[in-house]
Amino acid sequence: MRYDLDASTIQILLPAIAGAEDALARLDERVARSPVGRGFAERSHFFDAAGALWVAGELVHVEDLVLHDAHMDNRAPSHELTIAHSVLRARRRIETADPGWALSPAGLGILTASTLEGEERAPEAITSPSVESEPEDEDGEAPLAAEIAELDALLARSQKLLDRHAGKAVAEEPGQAQSLRHDDDPLGLFGDDEWNEEERLREWRDLIPSFEELPPSLGAVILFDAWERIEPLRRQHWLGGLLIAGGLRARGKVTSHLFSFHTGLKQIRHERRRSRDRVTRLQAFLEAMRESAIIGLKEIDRLSLARTQMELRFRGRRSNSSLPQLADFVLSRPMVSAAMIARELGVTQRGALNLINEIGIREITGRGRYRAWGII
Repeated sequence: MRYDLDASTIQILLPAIAGAEDALARLDERVARSPVGRGFAERSHFFDAAGALWVAGELVHVEDLVLHDAHMDNRAPSHELTIAHSVLRARRRIETADPGWALSPAGLGILTASTLEGEERAPEAITSPSVESEPEDEDGEAPLAAEIAELDALLARSQKLLDRHAGKAVAEEPGQAQSLRHDDDPLGLFGDDEWNEEERLREWRDLIPSFEELPPSLGAVILFDAWERIEPLRRQHWLGGLLIAGGLRARGKVTSHLFSFHTGLKQIRHERRRSRDRVTRLQAFLEAMRESAIIGLKEIDRLSLARTQMELRFRGRRSNSSLPQLADFVLSRPMVSAAMIARELGVTQRGALNLINEIGIREITGRGRYRAWGII
């Protein structure tokens, strides 16, 4: 796939590019200088994860995601909630890594749980047991040879899965991955042999050099549009928005936090996001960037006002008071419960309730059996 942008296309996109570039610069500066910048960055993970599922047509409540992340679910997590939590963990992984890690071969290999051909493969940390058949007896009888071989193969596959989950590249024997897929899915119900994810991902990676030659916002939306058109990963389609956020961070456009692209993408109509006209789609994605930045600026103003109100309540308290720590925790989560506060601050739930009453945050549930508080 090639993206040839002529002068007329650039002229049409120029107002949207200028608006997105300006909004991103303002947001980055505000987050870097604001005392609530760290809390805003933490909260944006939850809202962007819920937005990624919303764009995909699934509804996940931010409150449920907060409780699931704290291992305090009030009911069995749904499949959509589990995917949203995967988005949340992927955002945290990208933010804690180096700026250029997300778009690097190693970063893509870890985030997509695959090893691209032509890339260096890291040696396995623990050598998996080799699957070799025991020599047969002279009579040709080996009573447990077949069973032991199956156990060795199972241990080898389990070790490779653990290595992939730990972020280690695992070398596959030629044709081994294909044969295992056929053995696990003989009817082809869960996989498509004609859908080569590694080839599609490699095709998308070929566009990254062109991203570095364009303005950051324009290059990011081109990469995102290519991700939507190529569809490299079926089960991680939400990863495209996170990768372009990592690309903006690598280009130095948004360095204070990991940009939440899906938050603004929710505000764009589906007809524009999925238009057949490429220029219309690029304009929609640039407007989504601008909307995300505007929403972020409003959120920072709201959090700054809430922090000022909370500081008035614990001003003049003793130096070892838990109220400042509670304020930082409240600012970093869309909602908190007494159990979450007790675990974070190391106090009892009764003590957490007393701290909540002193700091004066608003209850958002309105229920007596289960109560939660947050900044509204």
